[in-house]
Amino acid sequence: MTDASLPARSHSDGLATQAARVVGAFIVTFLLLAACWAVEVANYADEGSLSDRYGIQAHDSGAIWHIFTAPFLHANLDHIMANSVPLAIFGFLAALRGVARFITVSLIIMVASGLGVWFLAAPGTVTVGASGLIFGYFGYLLARGFVERRPLDIVVGGLVAVVYGTMIFGALPGQPGISWQAHLFGLIGGVIAAWLARQRSAE
Repeated sequence: MTDASLPARSHSDGLATQAARVVGAFIVTFLLLAACWAVEVANYADEGSLSDRYGIQAHDSGAIWHIFTAPFLHANLDHIMANSVPLAIFGFLAALRGVARFITVSLIIMVASGLGVWFLAAPGTVTVGASGLIFGYFGYLLARGFVERRPLDIVVGGLVAVVYGTMIFGALPGQPGISWQAHLFGLIGGVIAAWLARQRSAE
């Protein structure tokens, strides 16, 4: 009887783990969006001064740490509303492998995207917005299945590519008012994060 009950407990534990990951992904994505909106409300109330103070200021060595604050800032309500849906979708899918791992992936993307902007944006410009994170999660989802050899993640990456594949054009120069640097290096950062945070398993 003991041997016969082991698979049932193992299956139950697996379902519980998956359920916990879904709940964790939902919570961390909600908190990420809530933080962006809370900061935007404060920024709006302060007439956008937070963007000027904590956005990425290209080539300013004293403000390089703003690569960690700029993703939570937006130029206006239209900007944050445009970013909220893809951030929620990609963030949730990226967080399904665990909250701690999601935080690690997010930090890698922030550094890659932020440094790309800091080095390559025109001097005197200030860049804000979560689009670097969005492109980073996009790249992470595309690469994760192939890096970890998980069929389900390959399918998820394929669906993301089919539905949102035209996003890739946002990583090319030439669109006024759009930080292609944040997009391109966020995308690169996501692929790097998939490799650095890889975890092969039999799932």
